[in-house]
Amino acid sequence: MEYTIEGRNTVIEAFRAGRPIDKLFILDGCQDGPILTIKREAKKADCLIRYVDRERLDGMSETGHHQGVIAIAAAYEYSEIEDIFKKAEESGEDPFIFILDNITDPHNLGAIIRTAEVCGAHGVIIPKNRAVGLTASVARASAGALNYIPVVKAVNLSRTIEDLKKRGLWFACADMDGDIMYSVNLTGPIGLVIGSEGEGVGRVVKEKCDYICSVPMKGKIGSLNASVAASVMAYEIVRQRMNVRS
Repeated sequence: MEYTIEGRNTVIEAFRAGRPIDKLFILDGCQDGPILTIKREAKKADCLIRYVDRERLDGMSETGHHQGVIAIAAAYEYSEIEDIFKKAEESGEDPFIFILDNITDPHNLGAIIRTAEVCGAHGVIIPKNRAVGLTASVARASAGALNYIPVVKAVNLSRTIEDLKKRGLWFACADMDGDIMYSVNLTGPIGLVIGSEGEGVGRVVKEKCDYICSVPMKGKIGSLNASVAASVMAYEIVRQRMNVRS
């Protein structure tokens, strides 16, 4: 489940204990000593801060004593990059990683994590900011997949891609203007980069990718749901891998 942590001292101790916090909500305009301490701790943890009015905090509060601050802790613990490589090594396969940019809908994230697990990917990487974290809604939408696949939170996706390239991975970005995915070699160590329906993959992240791939569209509607596009492209990677092995 997703955990709501309320109250100034409780939130401060959660940060100092290293508890993974997805989002921090602070009463807009509040600048006293404990709040400044919380903001410093949040900055050290690279946690997203949102400033909201009292009505919003009152609506979120489960205790009625939020003291102007509510933190949302992850429903599941995040993994490390090395956990992904360990999983790939144990399976005897080239690493296959999903990188998700701008995915803010928990149902989309959960569905993509489910697809990643089912298709044999070794891990999922999401950004720390401007994206949904591992909330209870994401856990439900993943249908249990969160128990079996590492999910890593990265401070900077473009830098993460650069680091993974040094370890031998190639990156394919899903984009409507790309080459048809069937014409692209998606075998070997691969990272599949998926963006949201509205924003797509960010420009800086896209520029780091080796391939820009598209799903062929035959109908009147010009785009797919992000989780559906991820599934279609992921299984093209699976198909190509199976052909290589056979």
